Amino acid sequence: MLRYFKQLKIFFLVFAIVSGIIIYLMYSALDTKKPLPIYQPNRIDAALVDSSIQHKKKYHTIGEFKLINQNGDTITQNDYKDKIYVADFFFTTCQTICPIMTNQMLRVQKAIINDDEVLLLSHSVTPEIDSVAQLKRYAVEKGVNDKKWNLVTGDRKQIYDLARKSYLVVKDDNSEDYGMVHTENFALIDKKKQIRGIYNGVSPASVDSLILDIQRLKLEYQ
Repeated sequence: MLRYFKQLKIFFLVFAIVSGIIIYLMYSALDTKKPLPIYQPNRIDAALVDSSIQHKKKYHTIGEFKLINQNGDTITQNDYKDKIYVADFFFTTCQTICPIMTNQMLRVQKAIINDDEVLLLSHSVTPEIDSVAQLKRYAVEKGVNDKKWNLVTGDRKQIYDLARKSYLVVKDDNSEDYGMVHTENFALIDKKKQIRGIYNGVSPASVDSLILDIQRLKLEYQ
């Protein structure tokens, strides 16, 4: 009888574990169908958000821009119209996190290389250094595909405003010339110019999540 109860105990233990795994998998499957959140300035680390919009609770979108890419072409919001895209901020002479971020963005480029709905956009935080020629050298060296990924430079104030008033991913260095302390953040932007995710661009696991979330976001347009 004792042996019977031990076997019964083992059975229920195994049953509970298997049931838990099944429930988890079912929940995960359902969760992937849920829309991604829409990020608003009041729900993001205040250090990354300009003080003028830290209170904003809804209707936040990426502002208009006019910048120059690695080929000397003018890039505006129209180039990203009706596109999903991933944006970040970097500089070509960075020797710390930027090379890692670039390598991770190359992973994203590989994942979306044949996807006409998705593009990439990297902004220089040192536009006075990152000329068109410098960006082109960097793009060629790293393997940037010009059809999928724009590296852009331009007016420092405009890039500062985009970083802190639109994408909400860069810290202010408290200088008087629109200085920026760039971060490792990648921002996922939808076709309505809304932020749908922020990811750690030096973390392979976080970038894995980004790649999966791009596909989740695409489901919203089917």
